[in-house]
Amino acid sequence: MKIPITFLGTSQAIPTAKRNHTSIFFQYNAESILVDCGEGTQRQFRKAKLNPCKITRFLITHWHGDHVLGIPGLLQTLLLNGYNRTLHIYGPHGTKKHMSQLIDLFVPYCTLKIEINEVSEGKILETKDFFIESLPMEHGIACNAYAFVEKARIRLDKDKLKKLKIPNSPLIGELQKGNDIILPDKRKIKAKDLIYRTEEKRISFIFDTEINPNCFKISKDSEAIISEAVYLNNEKDLAVLHEHLTAEQAGEIAKRSNAKVLYLSHLSQRYDGNEKLVLAEARKKFKNTFIAEDLMSIEV
Repeated sequence: MKIPITFLGTSQAIPTAKRNHTSIFFQYNAESILVDCGEGTQRQFRKAKLNPCKITRFLITHWHGDHVLGIPGLLQTLLLNGYNRTLHIYGPHGTKKHMSQLIDLFVPYCTLKIEINEVSEGKILETKDFFIESLPMEHGIACNAYAFVEKARIRLDKDKLKKLKIPNSPLIGELQKGNDIILPDKRKIKAKDLIYRTEEKRISFIFDTEINPNCFKISKDSEAIISEAVYLNNEKDLAVLHEHLTAEQAGEIAKRSNAKVLYLSHLSQRYDGNEKLVLAEARKKFKNTFIAEDLMSIEV
């Protein structure tokens, strides 16, 4: 199935007239997942015509302001709109302390049900259909990259089912298990003729880090990588100093990870109006690269 992803904010530390602070929202079946929550995220939800009360899980990459200053406003929005779910929050070491301080300071009357999980390496959540992985990055403070992974699945060819006029009954379940069946009219149906396997689908999120081996590990064989690209190659020394990626390094990660597509986000204000320079450098390494824009929606 296609996974819809909306870029709510695509700027780096200083927003521009057309780029809000970093935040990404995507949906999968009953799950609605937010990655980071920069200042103004709740307003971006409005602009995108998305409902923040559908959020089920929230992934925090790290606790720098441009990635988390939208949290107080978002919590107030959820509270005032009668949010009645449990909000599952995942973040690096220190997230429980920071969330507690933030709520005490800005939302002292908060009655939301919030479950906070401090995570670093490995699977942080697994269901029958998907799992989410985390790996630590290098950014001077505790910082994670994440990957959402739809599991490989056995599926039935619906067109063939319709053509063979196989009724919606327990027989469908047997086919899904790989078992041959006999229809009421005595026709014998072989499961292998109707089932096919979908491969694992990985979507990786890499923000605020110096290039390191975990960048390649978290994004290996990704259907899509969403990565920061803060500097051009002629400012590589600044990238090292501030522990960020260059556009070329983002392209290198996508190339070596065998990714299918790369979206560049978390762009510096210095390239406002000249994003083509960022795109060109990344495409030197990985041609199937695109610049993310605020409120842009894609399907992966």
